[in-house]
Amino acid sequence: MGILFFRLWQWTWGFPQSLLGFLLRMSLRDRPHGHYHGCVVTHWEKGGSMSLGMYLFLGTGADDSVCVHEFGHAVQSAILGPLYLPVIGIPSWLWCNLKVFRKLRKEKKISYYRFYPESTANWLGTKVTGEPSPSK
Repeated sequence: MGILFFRLWQWTWGFPQSLLGFLLRMSLRDRPHGHYHGCVVTHWEKGGSMSLGMYLFLGTGADDSVCVHEFGHAVQSAILGPLYLPVIGIPSWLWCNLKVFRKLRKEKKISYYRFYPESTANWLGTKVTGEPSPSK
């Protein structure tokens, strides 16, 4: 999939999350940014990373494997379009941020990447880029 087609697809089929990603990116325009496989990458001073359409936001200390993972979410967005937020985005955000899930992962020693939005993002990111995604 060419970069131009990927971006056009994200801005049509994946419009809701792309619009949110664009607005967040514009609010962080003073932060360093770059590009990765057609996505716009912004580095921010948060602990976590996030993807909204073709916009990837990498937290402090994020390595290359995290970028592959977040790109996997961009691929999910390209596949699911308007279903991305309810099927992937919201469950992923809840799994990451709700205290009950953080406690469950810690007590049961469950990998963050075991939950379906994260495991499929890892698989897709690695499949498309050929680069390793996070494993812990």
